[in-house]
Amino acid sequence: MAADMSYANATLDNGLSQMVNSHLKGVGRLFYIHSPKDTMFERQEDVPNFFRQDIDVLQLRGEFLKETKVCTIISPRPGPSSADDDDVQDTLVTKQSWPYFLIFMVLEHIVLRLKGHKGIRLNDGITSISHGIFQECGRLVWRGAESYLYTWIYTNFRIVELPWDHTITWYAAAIGVDFCYYWMHRACHEVHILWAQHQVHHTSEDFNMGVGIRQSVMQGWCGFIFYLPLALAIPPAQFVMHHQFSYLYMFWIHTEAIKSLGPLEYILNTPSHHRVHHGSNKYCLDVNYGGVLIIWDRIFGTFKPEIEKMEIVYGLIYNQPSFNPLYLQTFYTGYVVDKFQRFDTVGDKLRAIFWGPSWEPGTPRLGADDDKIEILARDKYDVHLPFWCNLYLVAHYAVVFYGFFDLTDRYMGMTPISVLIFVVYIIASLTIIGMVFDNSKYAPILEALRCSALAFFTRSLSTTNPGLGTTLQFFYVISAMFWCLHTLKLLEIKKKIKAE
Repeated sequence: MAADMSYANATLDNGLSQMVNSHLKGVGRLFYIHSPKDTMFERQEDVPNFFRQDIDVLQLRGEFLKETKVCTIISPRPGPSSADDDDVQDTLVTKQSWPYFLIFMVLEHIVLRLKGHKGIRLNDGITSISHGIFQECGRLVWRGAESYLYTWIYTNFRIVELPWDHTITWYAAAIGVDFCYYWMHRACHEVHILWAQHQVHHTSEDFNMGVGIRQSVMQGWCGFIFYLPLALAIPPAQFVMHHQFSYLYMFWIHTEAIKSLGPLEYILNTPSHHRVHHGSNKYCLDVNYGGVLIIWDRIFGTFKPEIEKMEIVYGLIYNQPSFNPLYLQTFYTGYVVDKFQRFDTVGDKLRAIFWGPSWEPGTPRLGADDDKIEILARDKYDVHLPFWCNLYLVAHYAVVFYGFFDLTDRYMGMTPISVLIFVVYIIASLTIIGMVFDNSKYAPILEALRCSALAFFTRSLSTTNPGLGTTLQFFYVISAMFWCLHTLKLLEIKKKIKAE
């Protein structure tokens, strides 16, 4: 008995030690702190997806549960089969990056409040997270199809055979990915149709870590071509790994809580440099495109330092007042189409698409500097809703958030049509929640219809999980009834627009 207890304690200590080590690595990934030997993979399919699942923790916990024989205690349904073991492990999946994203956002909010700032606004912060979910839903639908061309080029046309398990290959991939990111990012600001996708990232009038998650659904497809030259030398697994590392690093540099990193400012892209990039001020336009390294901007003449005591105004030059993520994802593409149709000649029509956003006939490719307006301090768009309404939106958002993570666990075992249906549900729900934040006149009827539909569909959960099914059904029925009363003008949300 004593031997069994000693073994169990030793297993527990070992498991906890490995879990702590895993979380330290998770935090380190946000700062591009990695051990090359631990992040080298021969095959692309072996590369962990750091935006979804923590493979190491999943395997660790599964082994720990088997060793300590507690699987039957926490399993959602009894049974000794391997399928049941898989279900246990599925319920214990630890998402790689999203927990760190949310924790860092909370910490940033606290730091900003302690410094006397407002911190992250609820409506703007939730909108940023919605854009991140939009981007991940897109990846779930096309399941990495955008990387197939890279693999095909590497397989058929590579000009050098770099060993996948060599440190030099690891560092070459890191530098190559960052170099290509610079040109991809620069093109997204200098090519109008690419800017139509990338502008999503610049729609927030705030600058915080939530903005690091605010990404376009289509930018991955539009920008992927800029990485294809790497396929002539860099193995696909190394490319995929560092492509993830690059985006993880760029999450935390979206903050006003960190002023300067001292000598690192000369080499790395930092919050100070990236604040300038996100500014609408005239001196902030078309500069500081770097991802991890700022040296590319210094080399190619696109670097601008932050000017002390000058307030940076964030957001688009012509802001769109909305918290509706679907609208923010799509509205600018319509503007590009309108600009294309405005011209008569083929040359001008093509330039309207492929020249810079500020281009007009008779001006340089990126537009005339004298025509660019100087943005000064301006009021932020902010719809103030009653406390109960914000609480309602947070509760419903939490349910959608949980559904999104449940989908990321199960999508590989689902048919494409099933995945698409769930993705449409998530996107529709986030869109309607954004419309409620805007207090759109169409939001009440759409929310009533959404809740009514979900009240019907959650009935299917009653057979597999009666408690959860009944709770969700009651939750959606009550919600639908409220919005029906609102639609009939029996209840009303009073809002006011407040300028900061």
